Amino acid sequence: MQQAQSLDFPHDQPPAPGELIEIAAGVQWLRLPLPYRLNHVNIYLLRDEGGWAVLDTGLGTAECRAGWEAVLAGPLAGQRLTRMIVTHYHPDHVGLAGWLSERFGLELSMPRPEYLYSLALQYAPGDLGADMHRPFYRRHGLSPEVTELVLSRGHEYLRRTTGVPTTYHRIRHGDELRIGARRLQVLTGGGHALEQAMLVCPEEKLFFAADQVIARISPNVSVHAMEPDLDALGIYLASLRAIREAVPADVLVLPGHGLPFFGLHTRIGELIEHHAQRCGMIAKACRERALSVADLLPFVFDRVLDEHQTSFAFGEVLAHVNHMLGRGELVAETDPEGRDRYRAR
Repeated sequence: MQQAQSLDFPHDQPPAPGELIEIAAGVQWLRLPLPYRLNHVNIYLLRDEGGWAVLDTGLGTAECRAGWEAVLAGPLAGQRLTRMIVTHYHPDHVGLAGWLSERFGLELSMPRPEYLYSLALQYAPGDLGADMHRPFYRRHGLSPEVTELVLSRGHEYLRRTTGVPTTYHRIRHGDELRIGARRLQVLTGGGHALEQAMLVCPEEKLFFAADQVIARISPNVSVHAMEPDLDALGIYLASLRAIREAVPADVLVLPGHGLPFFGLHTRIGELIEHHAQRCGMIAKACRERALSVADLLPFVFDRVLDEHQTSFAFGEVLAHVNHMLGRGELVAETDPEGRDRYRAR
């Protein structure tokens, strides 16, 4: 089939608070609020035996809980939730897993790395490893003042969960899930998360893409202090190419943020080109002089960043730097104060 040349959006507006949109037969679309620049997350409910299976949960906040209560008292009144599938460990997707489990008795299905990392964050110390992050940020040029702001407020995002149940069902790449009469194939991909789950229903041409492919924004691809030399961007780009091979071009893409759309292969091409352009920005900046990751932030992001956005942007720039180091496009230097700087070859 010929690749679409532009994206097509069958719905130009999301569901209103407390409402649902039937995006396909037996698939309901719910939107919950987030207190960030990206101000929402998409939740999908799939018709199951005896009720509705939940795909992702929302952030662990009172506002997201209220969103669930409104839907269950309104469009889903008298109906039940049967189980929940969580695509990855980010709090806007797993944040209410503990609450949904306790409130409705739902069992959790999730990829093992995503579940275990959720547990690690749940039982992490209150400072979320500040002693590990301080030298990480300082090594890459972030000032002590900005480092403390990011640690005190930028990492607050990671605390906004209600935990996860103590038992779960593992889902893996290649699994088939049966939800009601529907059969869904599990794909997984890294870069944005560890082993993020996506679901494909070939018969109905539906692709639940989570955060791996979004229409109007590029998913955050970051490197973190725990694995500072990871080529997260290389992993993400490989995942995009694998999705392009495995999923037909004409599916309806149901993403974790933004609007559902047609044009999967076109969007994958745009995302690959987006990251190539960012690598080009970094290479150009590093031709003049050696720069740290903190130095590179304004070359890649042309807006003022708050603490939350700075932590994401920092990790994303480092992901590009690590990718370029691996490809031989940058060389690393360490200054007398122990800060790493990068120069283009």
